[in-house]
Amino acid sequence: MMKKIKDFLNKKNKSKIVCLTSFSKNIANILDRYCDVILVGDSLANVLYGMKNTHGITVSTMANHGASVKAGVKKSLLVIDMPKNSYNTSRTAIKNAKFLIKKSKCDAVKIESNSKNFHIITALTNIGIKVMGHIGYTPQFKKKFKIQGLTKRDEKKLLLESKEIEKAGAFGIVLECIKKETARKITKELKIPTIGIGSSVHCDGQILVTEDILGLSGFYPKFVKKYINLNKIIEKSVQKYRKEVITRKFPNKNNSY
Repeated sequence: MMKKIKDFLNKKNKSKIVCLTSFSKNIANILDRYCDVILVGDSLANVLYGMKNTHGITVSTMANHGASVKAGVKKSLLVIDMPKNSYNTSRTAIKNAKFLIKKSKCDAVKIESNSKNFHIITALTNIGIKVMGHIGYTPQFKKKFKIQGLTKRDEKKLLLESKEIEKAGAFGIVLECIKKETARKITKELKIPTIGIGSSVHCDGQILVTEDILGLSGFYPKFVKKYINLNKIIEKSVQKYRKEVITRKFPNKNNSY
């Protein structure tokens, strides 16, 4: 088994797993010092390309960003989201997953669950491709944001879904916006680690979009904690640059040949 995957699995019930997203080498180079997992998420559709959802991002775009991120990663487990419609069948899933791995040199791919595509995970893992699952609020399949697992019926459904994903061969699973108690039960029942996003401290690890925690995205739902507001810092820097260009303070002799 790949050492990075083995290390990831060994953290179950032992230490919290730290995960963040990256879309470029420069950010990945920083995250790699502190993260166990770096995800090239399809959220780049919203964050970088200004799309209203994640549905329009392509496999090629994901692969290009994955290659950039890989250039900044040495120790972290690198996972790439498979975009919407890239794994509708086992055949297309295998083709696109192989392309992503070949182009980016990533360690694994992530697939969102629609409650019935477990066979896709099996098809990939049967040929040695490492897969991370994703349940709860799955943006590729659910049009409206809603907290998941609120009722006993929904809780039971999510628990069964997570077990099917584990059975299919996934090495880990993202729980997105799932009720705290439901997330706790899923984490307790599964042998593979759970990574929460808006799903409480009871998960084995946590992931957020890096631009969200840095105050760059403008997206701040309840589950996001903003650790700094880089928007203001960048704006002040640009304002100062503008002023110095206009007043001819920049470039000075130190900035000229």
